[in-house]
This record gives sequence, structure tokens and C-alpha cells, in this order.
Amino acid sequence: MTFNTRYGYTAPNQSAYSSDDTGPATRRRPDQLPRLARDTTPENPWPVSVVSQKYHDAVKRWPGSWVEGQIVEINMRRASSGYITLRDNFEDISISVMGFRNFVAMASNFHQGDRVVIHGKPDIWIKATRLSFVADDIRRIGAGDLKAQIDELRKKLKGEGLFDAENKVELPEFPKCIGLICAPQARAEGDVITNVNLRWPAVKFKVVHAHVQGVQCPSDVIAAIQKLDTDPEVDVIIVARGGGSFEDLIGFSDEGVVRATAACETPIISAVGHEDDWTLIDLASDLRASTPTDAAKKVVPDVREQWQLIANARAQMNMRVRARVDNEIRVIEGYANRPSLTHPQTMLEPHQRFLDESVQRMQLGLTRIVDDASLTIEKLHASLSALSPQSTLDRGYAVVQAADGHVLDDASAVSPGDALTLTLKRGEVVTEAKTVNPE
Repeated sequence: MTFNTRYGYTAPNQSAYSSDDTGPATRRRPDQLPRLARDTTPENPWPVSVVSQKYHDAVKRWPGSWVEGQIVEINMRRASSGYITLRDNFEDISISVMGFRNFVAMASNFHQGDRVVIHGKPDIWIKATRLSFVADDIRRIGAGDLKAQIDELRKKLKGEGLFDAENKVELPEFPKCIGLICAPQARAEGDVITNVNLRWPAVKFKVVHAHVQGVQCPSDVIAAIQKLDTDPEVDVIIVARGGGSFEDLIGFSDEGVVRATAACETPIISAVGHEDDWTLIDLASDLRASTPTDAAKKVVPDVREQWQLIANARAQMNMRVRARVDNEIRVIEGYANRPSLTHPQTMLEPHQRFLDESVQRMQLGLTRIVDDASLTIEKLHASLSALSPQSTLDRGYAVVQAADGHVLDDASAVSPGDALTLTLKRGEVVTEAKTVNPE
């Protein structure tokens, strides 16, 4: 690089050029360039390199100063250089601050929301003509007002139970429809949809676009949550936004957004910012994802993992079925090899002997019973025969019956002329009483 005191800076590969509409640009000599800005014309302009160098030289003459503000973003991961976004305590205005090794060592213990004063000087990075504030000192003067307000709101909502674990809704294992809230044409939308489709292609999306920073952010996000919550097809909701400064993400710590998230009956996932970013919606949501891509991994299972689980389950079932069948085969073979099955007659012989002996005992018993019964019958027959009226008739006696059929045993019951029936050993005689002698 070279610098001409009269005409300004000329880079080796970015020298002054001249061109026309019919050919390529040609390099102009420094003495062909306007000396002052007011001397430039459409036909004789300054190259970008000259403008950038002039800005750099002008800013370099500015004095250093102390700047007060609130840290809304800080990156001190590298020991050689670090970056801070400093926000005005009252206005929505920010400034980019950078520092090198000594400044990084001083700022490594500072965090988002800290109120600080920083000393430094403005500088122009020539390659991009970008203004930055190069710091060499930083001091804490108190916690940031914005962070303190959010912390007070967090304590208030926590006291109301909006962040309690028992209020969290379990995510569906296999959602069919996912509601997605994000900015129009946002990278977060592509990250979520692409990664979800890679893991579980059967799912479909209902996307609601909303402002994800600025004054319209809270109202848009609340309306989107309520719209998707009332949609019966939506199984789970993802609120997604890429990384940003603490100031950019402040809309997701709005009280209305937090209350709408806590009141949402559909399971809701917050995927706002990156791993180190935090907002109050993360505490009210049913699940917090570190990034939109992480939300895609948590909202649906991996189809390959599910196929592997199914394959493992089938392998275990087949193994257990085979083991059960093999065990039953061994049991059956054990039964089949028992003597009772190889020679079943040996098992029946004791029972056959028992039956034969039982039959013999039964026959003897029945014979004895029949004999005893026959003897009893004979005795009863003899007794009945001895008492039978027929036996009396057989000895020559007769039974006298009146005309009405009753047996007469008293002569006084008969009158002369009454018809009488005489029953003999064989046959009957009908006669008439001639004379009655009652004595």
C-alpha cells in the first residue's frame, strides 16, 4: 500500500481507475484524481479505496472518549480480540466496541446487562469502511436497567407459578402437524423444516410468520401462538428465531409473550437464539431448545433410529420365540422318552389289576347280597302266606259278605232274608239268610 499526500491513499490492487461504457476500467494516476471531495464529479469520482482512506485519516484525528452504556452482547472467547455491543441507557441506539488482548483480559468477567463505561477511540476498518470503537479500558458502574427489569419480571411470573414444572405439557412422541412461528424468509424456518423432514418425513407444517424483533414482535408472536393453539390439527408449536444480541431478543421476554406461552394448551417449544442466549419464553415454554436445529431434533424422532428400534425389537421377539419353542420341544422330547409313553402298557397294568380285583370283589359282594335278599324274601313270603286270608279259606273256612260288600263278623248285623255272599277256597256262593241267631 502507498499513500500520496496530495491525492490520498492508493492500494496496489485498488488504484484509481477510469472507464467508459465500451471497455474495462483502466487505472488512473494519482495526479489525475480530484484533491478535494467538492472537486469530484460523475466523470472524475474518487475510488472506494480513496474514500475509505480519507475517512480513516479523518476519524484517526478524533480524540478518545469515555462512553457509558449497557452491554447487550459480548464475545470475549478469543484471547487476542473481543467484541461488545453497547446500548444507550435511554435511547434505542447501539455502538460496536472492539478491543485487543489487554482489553479482553479486563472485559472477560463482564456479562450481558452490565452497565459500564468504556474508554477508547473511533477507528475505520479500511477494508470494509466500517466504523468501530477501539477500546482500551472498561469499568462496571452497575447492573443494566433492562436486565434488572427482566429479572424483576421473571421473579414476578415465577411467583405466579407460570414456570412451574407441573404446568409443563409433555410433547407428543409422533406429531403429525407442527406449528412454526418465525420471521418471513428466515433461516430458522429452513433449518427447522429441513431437519424435521430429514428425521421424520411424514410430518407436515403450518407456518405463521411474525416479527421476531422490534416493537411489533410481542404482539405478532402472541397472535401467532393463539392462532396455532386453537388449530385442532396442530400437535406441537415451535417458536424459532436465530441468534442475535440481547437487545434483538428482548421481545421474547415481553410479559404478554410469556403469559401467552404459559397459557398455551398445545405443547410449545422455544428455539430462540443460540446456546448462550436466554429469554423468559424459555422458562414458560414446555421445552427449551438451544437452536432452531436443536428444536427440530427434539420435536420428532429420527426415522432411522425408529427403524433400528423396530429391528432390534423384532430380533428380540424372534430370539425369545425361538428360545420358547426350543424349550417346549425339549420338554416334549423329555415326556416322549419317558417309559410311561415308550411302554404305555406298563402304566396300565396296575390299574388293570385293580379293576380285575374290584370286579371280583363286586361279584362276591353282589352274590352275597342277592343270597341274603332271597332268604329274606322267602321268610317274608312264608309269613305272608301264613297270614293270608287265602290260607284260612284253604283250610275250609268261608268269608261272609253283606250285599254292600262288607265282611260280616256279627250275626246281629244280619236280618232274615238278607242276601249273603260266601267266598270259599275256590269260588263264591250267593245265598239268603233264613234264620238269624245272634248268640
